[in-house]
Amino acid sequence: MELATDNIKQQAGRPIAVRTRGRTHGPVTRVVSPADIGELIKPFVFLDYFDFTPSGNALFPMHPHSGIATITVLLKGELRYEHTTGAAGVLSAGSLEWMRAGNGIWHDASPAGAGRFQGYQLWVALPRSLENGIPHSQYVAAEAVPRKSAVRVVLGSFDGLHSPIAAPERMNLLHIRLQAGHSWRYQPPAGHTVAWAHIHTGSIEVSGELLRDELAVFVPSGDALEFTAQADADFIVASAVPHPHDLVLGHYSVHTSKEALARGEAEIANIGQQLRTNGRLR
Repeated sequence: MELATDNIKQQAGRPIAVRTRGRTHGPVTRVVSPADIGELIKPFVFLDYFDFTPSGNALFPMHPHSGIATITVLLKGELRYEHTTGAAGVLSAGSLEWMRAGNGIWHDASPAGAGRFQGYQLWVALPRSLENGIPHSQYVAAEAVPRKSAVRVVLGSFDGLHSPIAAPERMNLLHIRLQAGHSWRYQPPAGHTVAWAHIHTGSIEVSGELLRDELAVFVPSGDALEFTAQADADFIVASAVPHPHDLVLGHYSVHTSKEALARGEAEIANIGQQLRTNGRLR
């Protein structure tokens, strides 16, 4: 019986390798961590989904990173941010924040308003040429995010549209909104054998399976994906060329080698000491 089911999934499209709802801690659902599913979908190594009404507390208090970049996709609400590069401000709903930590950075983020606060934060493992480089941040207003029909291009390119974010090449992240009964087909670019989707609103049929409030990792392949909304749906889809290096993990860092991690953690410690001296950290 299991073999027959597997055959049906094969005929229905590119099979799903893993499904997960993640682990919920308060208002945040940790969908992917570097030590688990991150190993399957690298360069994407971490995914948080948040959806709550703010109570005044910081969502992500001041904390460090190195070796990665983070992309925050703000779906609803306002986000106040501050980085040790000197960047600070408030993002509105629909905006994007790209923060390339490189050799080390500290930052924080918190809701700026009282309304519903919803979105994603995704970590991307950087290539060796950038993992110990100079930190860089970029902010894209909602109206500047390229859009065609149901698709917003967060990272990379799709159907002639190109994200303004200066992310490493050979990765896409798309935000999709589909009305019930509508379908959308995604053909990953050549070499993008990593692919996954996370559905947070409504329900989607893909590869012969129905997804709701969960992440699906597709088997490595270059095959297209066909998504059909069973109810009005909001979700993200990502694809990429596989990250070629092992993930070497620190407390807040992901690098390609122990040596690169040591350099990043040393810089994080230096910045942290400056923050304590200035009274920014206890």
